[in-house]
Amino acid sequence: MFATYCRTLKTNANFASILQRLESTLVIAEHNNEVVSPITQNALTAAKKLGGDITILVAGTKVGPVSEQLSKAKDVARVLTAESDAFKGFTPESLTPLIVAAQKQHNFSHIVAGASAFGKALLPRVAANLDVSPASDIIGVKSPDTFVRTIYAGNAIQTVKIKDSIKIVSVRGTAFEAAALDGGNAKIEQAPAGDYKTDLVEFISQELSKSDRPELTAAKVVVSGGRGLKSGDNFKLLYALADKLNAAVGASRAAVDAGYVANDLQVGQTGKIVAPDLYIAVGISGAIQHLAGMKDSKTIVAINKDPDAPIFQVSDYGLVQDLFKAVPELTEKL
Repeated sequence: MFATYCRTLKTNANFASILQRLESTLVIAEHNNEVVSPITQNALTAAKKLGGDITILVAGTKVGPVSEQLSKAKDVARVLTAESDAFKGFTPESLTPLIVAAQKQHNFSHIVAGASAFGKALLPRVAANLDVSPASDIIGVKSPDTFVRTIYAGNAIQTVKIKDSIKIVSVRGTAFEAAALDGGNAKIEQAPAGDYKTDLVEFISQELSKSDRPELTAAKVVVSGGRGLKSGDNFKLLYALADKLNAAVGASRAAVDAGYVANDLQVGQTGKIVAPDLYIAVGISGAIQHLAGMKDSKTIVAINKDPDAPIFQVSDYGLVQDLFKAVPELTEKL
């Protein structure tokens, strides 16, 4: 009986080892034709937890520099490149057939991308084309078919098991360390050729806001303002503080909805997810929607004149004071 049990354990271990060798993951790179977006490096870390071979797909108009960067990532087997004017603007309508073609050629067991606006628009289309169910915004990998994600604005943790043969997941960048782009020497190959132009959408142009401050989702320090600032003009108090700290500036949904700042500064469940080393919340009450976007920050500082504000329940340091007095004093001392 014991010998049979041991043989069963050995057989199960061998089977698990074979399954792991059969795993293969396609990571969809997000970039601007010059540099890799940080969330791609987070997605690469998640892909490594799945086991098996890792392939990165880089599609754009001039992808040489990005392909070279990603080919240096450790544990990456190959980088597939696709260059075409069809990919101008990185529209999901043009990228989806390319990913489906790559899947049919290489038979990947997993397709992974960051849970950014890019990934959220792209992966559901890919999943629909492949007739599988995606798992969105995962924060953990338990096994090649089992993932962890948050629900109810981060108030509950859900573990999901995907039974489809192809697992499609988007990765929350703040939940995984960024993979270093060194130590590897992956092959650079051509992605499946084809006419990926689409009549469904046409890219016209884009306007990118320019700022000397760090990008919000990648900043190590973030200073965010809420409705307590009372007007958009008063955000200049936060800009002055942010400049002293070399920080990015964010805002609550209430401040964005009130028209104080543009919506690209919004932090929260329906905005950007951040996890900086230091997060300073100024005049923010701490609604669940906002907390879902910043509660993973390493150190949270709250400034609010209301001692009962929910933000103090998650903050490491709290200052109960009028922000119009506290922020200028803090900026001056820095």
